[in-house]
Amino acid sequence: MPRIAYFGPSGTFTEMALAKLESSAVFDGPVERVAAPSQGAALDLIRSGDVDGAVVPIESSVEGSISATLDSLAIGPRLQIVAETELEVSFTILARPGTELADVRTLAAYPVAAAQVRMWVARRLPDAEIYTSSSNAAAAEDVAAGRADAAVSTALAGERLGLTALATGVADHDQAITRFVLVTLPRVAPSPTGADRTSVVLELANEPGSLMRAFAEFATRGIDLTRIESRPTRTGLGTYRFYLDCVGHIDDTAVAEALKALHRTARIRFLGSWPATSATGTPPPSDEAAAEWLTQLRKGVADL
Repeated sequence: MPRIAYFGPSGTFTEMALAKLESSAVFDGPVERVAAPSQGAALDLIRSGDVDGAVVPIESSVEGSISATLDSLAIGPRLQIVAETELEVSFTILARPGTELADVRTLAAYPVAAAQVRMWVARRLPDAEIYTSSSNAAAAEDVAAGRADAAVSTALAGERLGLTALATGVADHDQAITRFVLVTLPRVAPSPTGADRTSVVLELANEPGSLMRAFAEFATRGIDLTRIESRPTRTGLGTYRFYLDCVGHIDDTAVAEALKALHRTARIRFLGSWPATSATGTPPPSDEAAAEWLTQLRKGVADL
């Protein structure tokens, strides 16, 4: 039975994403779930050999990319993304039995969750002080332990801890979605499906035009970039890594050629090619006709 870590404790959206991956037959059978206190800790369990994979959040439609996940993927021995899933995210406000909304003076919340319910809290709990928790499930645990009056959390965490729901379906934005990825040690990428995502991290020379030249490797081959983001390397001011997602698969000729070209001039970390849950953008062009033309030229065929 494979051991799969997730950003815990039990009751987080990440555990729900792991359950969704299990139900979609990403794994060959049942898995042993292993809770980890942070995204980085979950990924380090793979590197240490304690687990076979990990599920972590990577992007929110409301708050953007999850920086803790991106940084952990960029630093340390290389890991690889092999699958993804998405969850529509809304929150449950949990409290100990007997507590009413009017009684809430402190509200425990994971920072990403707090940002997604900011307007609701301003309307319904304007005097509540935000107590920062390490995860959505940990916010519920903080309430159960008496460290806060209420929590921005999940229904699953409330059921597990015997808490009362003061409000459900809480979200400032309709159809808020978070994308989660399954990460393993490097392996052969899943077979291309025609609706795939490829992700890389670039460290470029600090010289004029280096970023433009990197983008050109994709643009000239008709590759659709769907995410471009920079994160500091933390080695000094003005030094950044660039995270790029594109439509396509490493087995697509255009994508492979772009990666080879980038490898000649930059430090590139391949984070994986895998089936996209929501296909967005334009797939890279096929090279079948051009490849056949080149084959015929090599054979000395005339009048091409």
